[in-house]
Amino acid sequence: MAVDVPGGSRPLSCTVCITTHNRRDDLVRTLNRLRELQPPPDQIVVVADGCSDETVSLVEEQYPAVDLLAHSVACGSIPSRNEMARRTDCDIMLSLDDDSYPIEPGFIAAVRRHFEANPTLAILSFPQRTDEFPETLAQASFGAPRFVGAYANSGAAIRRSAFLEMGGYPDFFFHAYEEPDFALRCIAAGWEARFEPSLTIRHHFTSVGRNEVRTHHRHARNELWSVWMRCPWPQLPAVAVFRIVRQAGYAASRGAGWLLREPVWWLSALKGAHLCILNRKPIRWQSYRKWMQLVRHPQNIPN
Repeated sequence: MAVDVPGGSRPLSCTVCITTHNRRDDLVRTLNRLRELQPPPDQIVVVADGCSDETVSLVEEQYPAVDLLAHSVACGSIPSRNEMARRTDCDIMLSLDDDSYPIEPGFIAAVRRHFEANPTLAILSFPQRTDEFPETLAQASFGAPRFVGAYANSGAAIRRSAFLEMGGYPDFFFHAYEEPDFALRCIAAGWEARFEPSLTIRHHFTSVGRNEVRTHHRHARNELWSVWMRCPWPQLPAVAVFRIVRQAGYAASRGAGWLLREPVWWLSALKGAHLCILNRKPIRWQSYRKWMQLVRHPQNIPN
């Protein structure tokens, strides 16, 4: 496990990483909000992933300081985030969506302090005030700091050295479930994933470009792929069946139409089974079980 040690008193550097697809107006709002941060991030990297609107020309003309990567064909948010990690040389990557941004003006400085004070910290996630869950918009408290087993790329800071050490995200996931899979590998390698309630993210959670059924299918497929790659024998079959049944239960809760479409992602998972075999690196059951417990029951961090 490699740990960043800045030279002398130099603070850890921080880059903001955003991937976007045809959501120009949301991206503009986020970039304008990032201008309000004091101090600002050291770098902002944006991947325009197969955008057919005016995103690329707008960023080039109005935000020349942004490090822009443009894909003519969409390759997915996960390969895009891997590309941004290779593009930057900053110590910390603040992962955002094009419709999410930090609320506190001193957010960047606070994030730096957390990573400097905790050399084994790989992931720092934050509560989100989001339109997806309106009750969070006025929520007074998000609880205590705690160790977690998952996070969201719409609002999390990641130590780049840990990201590279773990090999980044699986490109073939395309979109969804890369975060729990990465947290699992980090925790198994001795890194920490924490939730920090003192810093918050505003996530507008736009409906543009979102398809709930498609997202569910990708999430469920990638969750099963993660099991096939990471779960050790002899526990793998039981864990895989549990994941399939749990996802079917969620689909049933959304209606018969959702449940009837579950075989769509089963077939997609089987088509990618060979990739899971090629990339299989099982984790000791003790570590895998610890991660599962953290996902279900995050642990408060002792004072």
